[in-house]
Amino acid sequence: MHHHGYAWVGEKRAFDNESIRRPPPEHAPPVGIEEALRERYRNAVADFPATGVPPIQTAHWLRKPASMVRGTWEEPKEAGDWLGLQLAEFANRFASEADREVTRLALLVQAAVERLAWGGDVSLGHYLNGTVFHSVALVTCSPNRSSPELPCPLE
Repeated sequence: MHHHGYAWVGEKRAFDNESIRRPPPEHAPPVGIEEALRERYRNAVADFPATGVPPIQTAHWLRKPASMVRGTWEEPKEAGDWLGLQLAEFANRFASEADREVTRLALLVQAAVERLAWGGDVSLGHYLNGTVFHSVALVTCSPNRSSPELPCPLE
């Protein structure tokens, strides 16, 4: 078991666009289905792997291209260290003053390490000043606890 890190910073309206955050269904839609649903499928096939916008389900990061992996760690503590650096880098831009509190951030990292140790995933998001959103995720791989059928993107 190992852990992959993912990070995204972008406009909140892109994050709110659920259609690009959902992977395409496993199978193409059947013949005769509404054209709107067929179009949704075509868009998901094209958009989901191409965009770094976080997927709705954290484990679905594993369905994105390997180029989106920001780091890989065998030990939860190492992954937690990376998470701490990600949070520290953006903390001064967090829109909420409470989210910037150093003790709170340290507790988030500690909780993340504990979750990774038992095979869970971690996904955190913060509004930044203006209309920007910051998302960071740590996804357990080989296997993923919630979606064990998903292969490792780096294999």
